[in-house]
Amino acid sequence: MPDVIDHRPNRPPQTRRDPAPSRLQYRLERMWLRPVWRRAVRIGVPAFLVVLIAGLWLADEDRRARLSDGVQQILDKVQSREEFLVRTMAVEGASPVVDAALRAMLPVDLPASSFDIDLTAMRLQVMQLDVIESVDLRIKPGGILSAVVKEREPAVLWRHARGIEILDRTGHRVASVTGRDVRADLPLIAGEGADLAVPEALSLIDAAGPILPRVRGLVRKGERRWDLVLDHGQKIMLPAEGAVIALQAAMALDRAQDMLGRDIAAVDLRDPSRPVLRLGLDARNAIREARGQPLLGPDGKVIPENDKKGG
Repeated sequence: MPDVIDHRPNRPPQTRRDPAPSRLQYRLERMWLRPVWRRAVRIGVPAFLVVLIAGLWLADEDRRARLSDGVQQILDKVQSREEFLVRTMAVEGASPVVDAALRAMLPVDLPASSFDIDLTAMRLQVMQLDVIESVDLRIKPGGILSAVVKEREPAVLWRHARGIEILDRTGHRVASVTGRDVRADLPLIAGEGADLAVPEALSLIDAAGPILPRVRGLVRKGERRWDLVLDHGQKIMLPAEGAVIALQAAMALDRAQDMLGRDIAAVDLRDPSRPVLRLGLDARNAIREARGQPLLGPDGKVIPENDKKGG
């Protein structure tokens, strides 16, 4: 049988395609398996495109102005709605003077939108009034700005070099007065630093209850201790420590022996272990006369014999 002649051209042998991915494709597939890359592509890229487009659109100044005006018009329409209007202000717990001051501090004229009233700033401004201890500001339904005020209770009058002021029980200033007769019902304290020791002063006033009608006031000495001043020029000099106890002891001695009803100028209790009584002028002259000694004048000096004969 004759040989079969193959007339097909000679072709190079075909190589089989490798099914494995390329190195780049492998790396991309590995990156896609990570959640962070999937989120970056699905969220980050669209967000970037949105920001880019918005930035390009807002790059024009006229567009920005039109957008700002439109937003402002929408805000104005919302804020001026009837349900957001504040029409009246109700003040509770305030005296007429404080009531008027609070209304004068309102930053806008009523009626006004509740968005125009800054309650925090208004509260800070109101608290600058010394007479106010606390205030609760809120906007109630019905367009009412409510202010519940707690005023400081006057406790003492404080006389110092700059005038007379009313203080509460903590020593905080309440108001200034022109004279003691404005609040004659309040006890009087005097001296620099007396406002820092108001609680102790009130305790001393309470301890002086039996002789309270005779008490003229308390004087702070050296910003560390008190003198209790009585009528007829008498005073009780109290120690820096344990002043209330010392005054209570003096009150007990007065009840037992009528000490303050005698001619005594001062009761010195600065050293509670060694109390000292300073006699008045008449008592001292009576003793000096009994001893045959020369008498003393109002200035505490001995009266010359010539002056006594001339009198």
